[in-house]
Amino acid sequence: MSTALSSGAPSGALPKVENMRVAIVAAEWNGHITGALTQGALDVFKAQGFDIDDDVEVFHVPGAVELTFAASQLIETSNFDTIIVFGCVIRGGTPHFDYVCQSVTQGITMLNADCDTPVIFGVLTVDTEQDALDRAGGKLGNKGAEAAETAIKMFDFICKVRE
Repeated sequence: MSTALSSGAPSGALPKVENMRVAIVAAEWNGHITGALTQGALDVFKAQGFDIDDDVEVFHVPGAVELTFAASQLIETSNFDTIIVFGCVIRGGTPHFDYVCQSVTQGITMLNADCDTPVIFGVLTVDTEQDALDRAGGKLGNKGAEAAETAIKMFDFICKVRE
């Protein structure tokens, strides 16, 4: 569980990877949050020596529910080694929050179980906008940066498994 003192993310140096192509899909809904998550990921890739113009491609979809379809289509192209999806769903006064969270979670889980390309889940499911801001570069760090680190580690995992 995340706290203000610790993100709960594993520590340690990232593996050095080469020839990794990444797709980032960001929902436009709550774009100020998904934009910050995307930037956090891009910062990690740049710090790791990725050519942001050639190695990383950013796509946009209207909302969180569309992330699964977009990831599925990107997997079909075989152009990317990992895919990161960013969304932000903020609890409201209706069951809509539950339906959206369940849909995107199950969709991404299904892709990860059925496909050979890892899809990194970077969807914030929070009670308030402040909770999201805290996780998109605020006091709890940037979950976008953590998603980029996860993508690198998963690509390294795949390379080792396929050796």
